[in-house]
Amino acid sequence: MIALWGGLCETLLHGILCCDCLLRTCRKRKELKARTVWLGCPEKSEEKHPRNIIKNQKYNVFTFVPGVLYQQFKFFLNLYFLVVACSQFVPSLKIGFLYTYWAPLGFVLTVTMMREAVDEVRRYKRDKEMNSQLYTKLTMRGKVQVKSSEIQVGDLIIVEKNQRIPADMIFLRTTEKTGACFIRTDQLDGETDWKLKVAVACTQRLPAIDLFSISAYVHAQKPLLDIHSFEGNFTREDSDPHVHESLSIENTLWASTVVASGTVIGVVIYTGKETRSVLNTSNAKNKVGLLDLELNRLTKALFVAQVVLSVVMVALQGFLGPWFRNLFRFVVLFSYIIPISLRVNLDMGKSAYGWMIMKDENIPGTVVRTSTIPEELGRLVYLLTDKTGTLTQNEMVFRRLHLGTVSYGTDTMDEIQSHIAQAYAQSQHSAGPKVRKSVSSRINEAVKAIALCHNVTPVYESRAGINGETDAAEADQDFSDDNRTYQASSPDEVALVRWTERMGLTLVSRDLTSLQLKTPSGQILTYFILQIFPFTSESKRMGIIVREEATGSITLYMKGADVAMASIVQYNDWLEEECGNMAREGLRTLVVAKKSLSEEQYQDFESRYNQAKLSIHDRTLKVAAVVESLEREMELLCLTGVEDKLQADVRPTLELLRNAGIKIWMLTGDKLETATCIAKSSHLVSRNQDIHVFKPVSSRGEAHLELNAFRRKHECALVISGDSLEVCLRYYEHEFVELACQCPAVVCCRCSPTQKAQIVRLLQQHTSNRTCAIGDGGNDVSMIQAADCGIGIEGKEGKQASLAADFSITQFKHIGRLLMVHGRNSYKRSAALGQFVMHRGMIISTMQAVFSSMFYFASVPLYQGFLMVGYATVYTMFPVFSLVLDQDVKPEMALLYPELYKDLTKGRSLSFKTFLIWVLISVYQGGILMYGALLLFESEFVHVVAISFTALILTELLMVALTVRTWHWLMVVAEFFSLACYLASLAFLNEYFDLGFITTKAFLWKVSAITMVSCLPLYIIKYLKRKFSPPSYSKLSS
Repeated sequence: MIALWGGLCETLLHGILCCDCLLRTCRKRKELKARTVWLGCPEKSEEKHPRNIIKNQKYNVFTFVPGVLYQQFKFFLNLYFLVVACSQFVPSLKIGFLYTYWAPLGFVLTVTMMREAVDEVRRYKRDKEMNSQLYTKLTMRGKVQVKSSEIQVGDLIIVEKNQRIPADMIFLRTTEKTGACFIRTDQLDGETDWKLKVAVACTQRLPAIDLFSISAYVHAQKPLLDIHSFEGNFTREDSDPHVHESLSIENTLWASTVVASGTVIGVVIYTGKETRSVLNTSNAKNKVGLLDLELNRLTKALFVAQVVLSVVMVALQGFLGPWFRNLFRFVVLFSYIIPISLRVNLDMGKSAYGWMIMKDENIPGTVVRTSTIPEELGRLVYLLTDKTGTLTQNEMVFRRLHLGTVSYGTDTMDEIQSHIAQAYAQSQHSAGPKVRKSVSSRINEAVKAIALCHNVTPVYESRAGINGETDAAEADQDFSDDNRTYQASSPDEVALVRWTERMGLTLVSRDLTSLQLKTPSGQILTYFILQIFPFTSESKRMGIIVREEATGSITLYMKGADVAMASIVQYNDWLEEECGNMAREGLRTLVVAKKSLSEEQYQDFESRYNQAKLSIHDRTLKVAAVVESLEREMELLCLTGVEDKLQADVRPTLELLRNAGIKIWMLTGDKLETATCIAKSSHLVSRNQDIHVFKPVSSRGEAHLELNAFRRKHECALVISGDSLEVCLRYYEHEFVELACQCPAVVCCRCSPTQKAQIVRLLQQHTSNRTCAIGDGGNDVSMIQAADCGIGIEGKEGKQASLAADFSITQFKHIGRLLMVHGRNSYKRSAALGQFVMHRGMIISTMQAVFSSMFYFASVPLYQGFLMVGYATVYTMFPVFSLVLDQDVKPEMALLYPELYKDLTKGRSLSFKTFLIWVLISVYQGGILMYGALLLFESEFVHVVAISFTALILTELLMVALTVRTWHWLMVVAEFFSLACYLASLAFLNEYFDLGFITTKAFLWKVSAITMVSCLPLYIIKYLKRKFSPPSYSKLSS
């Protein structure tokens, strides 16, 4: 019989494993290849490309039922019930009625399938909405409307302003005169600054309709994960000679980004699964809570105990007759040791916690999207958070201007305004040059430098709406101040230009060769742009050389991080100190400097610069060397401080989480300086903590040296970039994670979406602790899905993160209450509920064991039919389930003393120790109830059933009362309702009970005596324990 049981389980498990292998094989991706894409000719494609659809569903019509069943019977608990229920079809093994086994199992599966079906339908509707968005496609017959899902590789697609780009495209043409446009990439890389994209020069010169008449193709590399690089070529064959243009990242328009200016035309090169955004998104996994895994382990231990008990029973029988059949009957008889109501109660409990979270008025707008893991909120050790939009609002405000001898803050900005107005009023009739510069002229120089040294473009909205022909609308524009918006690749730059506008110096227009400023008096100053040196993460600065139209003077302006600028500017004694002061206030600092150039100096520089740009070998190094020859002894103008506003209550929330023992890691796609600055201003890194900035490393040797340097530091926060992190993980994964986990805080900057998810998985593998990821953009989805518990914030960056998350909140500060109050309650309640349901099963199994051993080890059930069903449902279900309303600590107390949360992460509420205590209680009570009833029954066996069952129901109701820590009125109702149900049903249970005996005094005192003996000692022990060894939370509440 053991062999039969083992064989049955093995066959089922083998089938489940085969399903798993089959699923994995089906999901294998085909090999990705480079491709040649002909403009407007999808039919010329050499191979089949994936459909351009977004698919977030887990199942389809055919895989839904097998998929859900697989997820259910993957758990030992459910598999066990299936085998026990199936065994009841064998006549020789049948014990009791079929419905006592199949009804609960059917109920569990029906509830699960309904819940999964609702989730699937929601996902299907969301996907359908995205796939049905309409786009304009250029064809031989003109423009036609197509759905996003019908777009193919090679199609020419027109994308209007503020429209989402449906697939990865090469940028062919724009209505903007400059031949370039801005796109918003926040859903792809999390950065809300706009990126400048340049159209292919050859196609930009053609009218839109002529794009069909040319014979041209794009050669694109195979689809890759990297969103920051692309290599390809554009070739036009019908011109003489052939036109060849190299394509780079600035000619691409990736899917899920949004056009921010003009209307663009592009040729589709990658669709569906091959787009950058989908390649960077991981598949959603079915998340299983730690509590469920722990309960699964306990049920395995119970199953072993059940089999051992059955073997003991058969052995004491002396292995007589068909002993293996008796063994299996005993296994089925003791199957109540593992009650199926465990799954039902826990699943209903989870739904109740989800409902409580959504109804909490202190965290409005919170949505529970995955109802299976609310207990995870109470077990978290690592919180991985995004920066932009999660910790910060991504709203830049200019706060401070420092000139060395004088500093201006928000309250003294009007002084700067009057100085600027004065300077430009005097400039019309200015005297000879002054030897020592006055404060007024220094302010003027500083503000002018800030107004000129940037990459910002002013944009004016067209009054005429774009009705198909956009080219005509370009001319009709409104150049008034109210209609002007600024576009730039960094929100810091926009904040600086907006500030100069408030001060009186306004940027009114800009193209590739010149820019114009308007003075307070309305005069227009024109400057010709001679050279631009863009900001890079290596140089950490940007520069511009301009020639003023009025005077012809040439000036180089530079601005950048203090580390890069300190060696470039002339000697001074204040820069380093003031940068430190501003950083401590949480301001992002920029140093601004200038250098006047003579015509000869500039001509010499230009010839060397152009020569360096044409060199084939070491081009980047040679160009940098020429530029650096100019950057010497520059005149320091000023230091600016810009604040990135933090979300409401970020500082107290982070402090609360840190006190709760949660380690916080910030993973951001932003620059190192910005990330460090926010880490300080949000108090992620406390004021007295050192910060170790991990130097950029590119080889194994460098990584080894830098890790050794980091190892020598103690109790300091770590700041590391994505590139260095990748090198460290390639060669020294274990060592790096070990060191990083000891840090009080870690900041990873320049992280790709895939890297964020990789860090989450690393922590899960190396620490075995529970992780939580929180973010608000499309670039955080992979991290949210990889974490044990994903929280999304509905923010400015859209709803992508909140839809993919397990829990969705509206503000970062809500996470404190979500974890400290709801996480604590969910875990504590589920632990108590799970163990109590097990106790309910173990106590009846103990009684069955005592009964069988007293009656010659017969495999006969003690209670039959409705008594067993009623025991697990109507008689005890409501009081036991009312434990989901229990709480050990008031919410205010849990938030006031976050240190209480640390205890939860140790998992002491549900462990082998607490479980063993419940086993001992069950054995003691089951033994007392059965022996007591057997001692006190007189003539008929039917009295044993009546006395023991009534005492059992009373004991269970009293045990619930013993377990409760804070009474709720519904708990009292549940207790009395259950008791009333039992008393009322006695009238109908005459086939089990003798009604005449039940109404006698003898019955009452016997039941009372047995119940007293089974419960009173436990009440005394609880009282003594509370008096002499109270738990930490009870000390607070007293």
